[in-house]
Amino acid sequence: MYTPQTYAVALLMMLVSMLCWGSWANTQKIDKTWRFELFYWDYMWGILVCAILFGLTIGRTNPAAPASFFHNLDIANNRALMEAFVGGMIFNLGNLLLVAAISVAGMAVAFPLGAGLALVIGAGLNYIVSPAGNPFLLFGGILLVCGAIAANAAAYRGLSKGARAGTKGIVLSLLCGVVIGLFYPFVAKALTGENHLGPYTVYFVFALGALASNLPLNYAFMRWPVSGSRLSIGDYFRGGPAVHAWGVLGGLIWGTGTICSFVAAYTPMVGPATSFSLGEGNTMVSAVWGVFVWKEFRGANREVKHLLAVMFILFVLGLLSISLGPVFR
Repeated sequence: MYTPQTYAVALLMMLVSMLCWGSWANTQKIDKTWRFELFYWDYMWGILVCAILFGLTIGRTNPAAPASFFHNLDIANNRALMEAFVGGMIFNLGNLLLVAAISVAGMAVAFPLGAGLALVIGAGLNYIVSPAGNPFLLFGGILLVCGAIAANAAAYRGLSKGARAGTKGIVLSLLCGVVIGLFYPFVAKALTGENHLGPYTVYFVFALGALASNLPLNYAFMRWPVSGSRLSIGDYFRGGPAVHAWGVLGGLIWGTGTICSFVAAYTPMVGPATSFSLGEGNTMVSAVWGVFVWKEFRGANREVKHLLAVMFILFVLGLLSISLGPVFR
């Protein structure tokens, strides 16, 4: 099982996590006619495939070692297995709310509000579960990120009335933030204690939990959609190979980022609070996609553009403070 031996490598993995977590949702926006509920089935297959690929490769670099993928699954205690499984179920609900919010409000709004709130909740809970790093730099960075969230919300209010997504998009974004903020502590607990799970096995069990919860949850979203008409399972099979491939790719991108996050969190010098917090810098990455690629703030006035600039500056300063936490312990 591969784990980083230096903080520089762990930091690189956390930055990859941030990039992947902030970029996967672009695959949902490629085909605007393909509903997010249908996209999400393929996305889940991508997450599971990613768990198997990483588990069978760098998750078992030494098959005879106790921490190797299959051996670790065999000796893991039931508590750790259940915590990883429940963490996946909670994540899946939050992520479904996130993609619903993206479909209503766009990436530049859904990610900063949803993932930003998840950062505040998740970082605090993760630090309680496994305190590591400098708390002043960690929580100081979180405060800066909160300021960035506020700037984004102000910029959103400054858009012309016709460009707004409405209250529904904001409510969905905030709900997803609360739920996503609760999943990572379960992963952090599964990575500790006697006969605990390693980062590759915890992600595999996590993916199984997400897949199991997706069957009833996503079907409910299809039957009672946040927007548009009802969908049936038959609608999924009417999609061509291209739209299905984009969904699987989205899951693979997100899964790669999650593996990097879990491996970095497993590293004693980093811990789950820092790894999760830096990964949640995906809000800035997604905002860049939303503003500059998808033009979600097209037609904004000068005041709104200034607020967006403030948001990016605060995000960068906040992420820098969080990343320095493990260095100045």
